[in-house]
Amino acid sequence: MQDAYDYDSLIERARSKMPVCDSDGERFRMPETDIIHQGRITIIRNFSEMAGVMHREKEHLMRFLLKEIGTSGEIADTRAIFQGNVSDRQINEKICSYLNTYVICEVCGRPDTELIKENRATFMKCHACGAITPVKAKK
Repeated sequence: MQDAYDYDSLIERARSKMPVCDSDGERFRMPETDIIHQGRITIIRNFSEMAGVMHREKEHLMRFLLKEIGTSGEIADTRAIFQGNVSDRQINEKICSYLNTYVICEVCGRPDTELIKENRATFMKCHACGAITPVKAKK
């Protein structure tokens, strides 16, 4: 008498009932920058979403971008508005620079960090590995 519940048939049955996973395994994914140009101004429409994914304050990210790009601007609702026609490539490079400086842990490479201010120094504390490193603005 053959067993109706042999191992191989049970495995195939279980695999056929599993949902298809379309994820690439990466849990930290920055959204695509949604940039529009209107005359002499440049607008990042999903600015709040980007700051939220990084777990950083919108104001901190905006100050960094304004300083790096060398223009003036403001935050309006969920958008960031820059004076001047700033290229998409330049904005994406500066956001990548912000990620490497203020978000990604230097020790383990994970984004699970928070910024801590002590006196005039800023430190990055990683919740994944426990490292506390000073933030060094890269020039």
